[in-house]
Amino acid sequence: MAKSILIVDDDREIANLIDIYLKNEGFDTAQAHDGEEALAKLSEKPFHLIVLDVMMPKMDGMEVCRRIRENGSIPIMMVSAKAEHMDKILGLMTGADDYVVKPFNPLELVVRVKTLLRRAYQYVQQVLPGEEEGLLRVNELTINKSTHSAEVEGRPVHLTSTEFGILHLLASNPGRVFSAEDIFQQVWKEKYFESNNTVMVHISKLRDKLEQELGRKLITTVWGVGYKIES
Repeated sequence: MAKSILIVDDDREIANLIDIYLKNEGFDTAQAHDGEEALAKLSEKPFHLIVLDVMMPKMDGMEVCRRIRENGSIPIMMVSAKAEHMDKILGLMTGADDYVVKPFNPLELVVRVKTLLRRAYQYVQQVLPGEEEGLLRVNELTINKSTHSAEVEGRPVHLTSTEFGILHLLASNPGRVFSAEDIFQQVWKEKYFESNNTVMVHISKLRDKLEQELGRKLITTVWGVGYKIES
């Protein structure tokens, strides 16, 4: 079945352009042209991914992202004409999984959509009856690779797909230190650039969520080297 994507942009020409390119790749698409309409469409049916513009009337993309992240982990690709590093960091801290700057090459956007979908759903597998496949436990934290979820003593930890990918990577290799480059290449599966602070932003968000539930630090920073989880 085709993956469904919600395109949210008040510029209808850009929304239609994205729509055409995604439909050509076999995706099922829908459009919204402001933040309120986007939330309404999300309440009507589930989508696999959202392409979300930042600057919109009624409700901007940052607020839409915040509201989605209150109880949802759907992959979000944020699109903005703002290219400054702080704008990108703010978008990622708000809960976006990726951030694309306008003007963009539509073919590149399609590739990044495919990459994000692959990353978001690569852990979802069919588990046979009676099997407990894909479970990782770090003390009271349980990580379920098959359902792409994590919980602490039965309480769900609401993670984005990227946060889950980082957590699963670290928890699968207790005690091993991963550099930001290692994490980016294994989770994002893209080439790492030295000035890229994307990993740091996602680690910060992931750490906050885990500490809120656990009441203690789980991910340790090894200064000048990277990050690890002790078993």
